[in-house]
Amino acid sequence: MSLEQVFSRLPDPRSHAFPDHSLPRGDPVFPIAVAREELTAVLELYETFRAVDPTGLDANPFLEAATTHMQQTFGVPRYRPDEQLADDIAALLNDFSDDLGGRSMGVVDATPAHHRTLYFFLVSCRGYYGAPHIRFEPDKAAVETLYDLYQRVTEQEVYLKRPSSVLE
Repeated sequence: MSLEQVFSRLPDPRSHAFPDHSLPRGDPVFPIAVAREELTAVLELYETFRAVDPTGLDANPFLEAATTHMQQTFGVPRYRPDEQLADDIAALLNDFSDDLGGRSMGVVDATPAHHRTLYFFLVSCRGYYGAPHIRFEPDKAAVETLYDLYQRVTEQEVYLKRPSSVLE
């Protein structure tokens, strides 16, 4: 399947809303099966994603010169709009890797925050891929793997982790 086909299966970010999983007595999780090689593919996609400059400075020398001038003149720091997302993706990969331990395959507990991170990672990949001023050529198989993980979380029922009783 082409990247365009994978990206077209995503819900439209202008109208997409995440379900409310706030449960009164416990932490909501979506237990999903994950293989170590899937995590490796998503990690490589993450590294490719992190290497991209979403501002387009690497492709536009005039924009880079203007930004550098503003930074030197006014002390305005360079800001990456995807910085928080990159931190969230790293946390997701660490959480899933910790849940797997040393096993090659296992069940990980995806949280609602992981669900949002998977979605925004996919949407950002689609945005980077479609932007003419950004050079982003992700591995097709890695994007499909990321979409598969997102789909597993989306289709999974929510369960309580560490439920508390009514008496507590």
